[in-house]
Amino acid sequence: MTLKKNFFVTTMLASAATAVSFLSAGAAQAQGALVMYCGVQEEWCRAMTTAFERETGIKVSMTRKSSGEIYAQVKAEAANPRADIWWGGTGDPHMQAAEENLTVDYKSPKLAELQDWAVRQWEQSKNKTVGIYSGALGFGYNTELIKSKGIEPKCWADLLDPKLKDEVQVADPNSSGTSYTLLATIIQLMGEDKGFEYLKALHKNINQYTKSGAAPAKAMALGETTVGIAFMHDIVTMVVDKAPVKVVAPCEGTGYEIGSMSIIKGAKNMDSAKKFYDWALTPDAQKLGAEAKSYQVPSNKNTPVPPQAPKLSEIKLINFDFAKYGSSDERKRLLSKWDNEVKNLPK
Repeated sequence: MTLKKNFFVTTMLASAATAVSFLSAGAAQAQGALVMYCGVQEEWCRAMTTAFERETGIKVSMTRKSSGEIYAQVKAEAANPRADIWWGGTGDPHMQAAEENLTVDYKSPKLAELQDWAVRQWEQSKNKTVGIYSGALGFGYNTELIKSKGIEPKCWADLLDPKLKDEVQVADPNSSGTSYTLLATIIQLMGEDKGFEYLKALHKNINQYTKSGAAPAKAMALGETTVGIAFMHDIVTMVVDKAPVKVVAPCEGTGYEIGSMSIIKGAKNMDSAKKFYDWALTPDAQKLGAEAKSYQVPSNKNTPVPPQAPKLSEIKLINFDFAKYGSSDERKRLLSKWDNEVKNLPK
């Protein structure tokens, strides 16, 4: 081939490649994009991402973090938001973000299909966050490790037993919505003064404050801790996987979460965010939780409740004040008090 012909062929191939590149970029732009911060387990986050991409053609960039971490990131990025949708995680930081005007109001056409508690979350947040699932707080223990302790904990009070020194694991409420739910639950059960006395006593038995709320359930299943405080559905996942774990609904009563979803104020892909929001409230989308071994109670009335899900009607649930404990001032006050009076205590 002559030099002239070779140059001509090379130029034509480069032009064709450029044209394909432009076409691909144009197709991607036409389909849209979505940046999601996801607050549930990685497997469920991925399942939601894959299914939404397949159904809509919208490309999703997903980041998984704990609820408190997502809230902090959304707040830090408020002047130049990077995310469009915040899906999952406990409702308290969603409520705080709503109060601080970090998210926007949106009424989905799917609202009429949702459970009362999910709609109530939407109403209390002035239409800025909506319930997508619910689950009760509890604890579990490794049935093999507990044998040497000579106890069988059934109540919150039992976790203070000196036999469990350095044998209990729970997350840090600054990063974890699960653990903030524990903080708010104990205060509502016992009153603030007695509640903090309980948390100080519990501190003596804590071996680690984890970043993620579900981490203690995994550590317990692996035999790294005897007791793990977590949402009961996260502990059930370990039981389904055949771990030697028993789930406990505390005898005194317990709090619960309303996992929530919010659209970020200033979202650069607002249309995609609304499409995801509506889709995430459908039974087909909500069924993905159980398929990913997440056994919360879904918010859409038409979504089958996983048979493995803890039965909320059989658990002694407190009348959890989501508005109060989701408020910005109350969250900041309680987290600061916990840092000062509990976390920094010597063992």
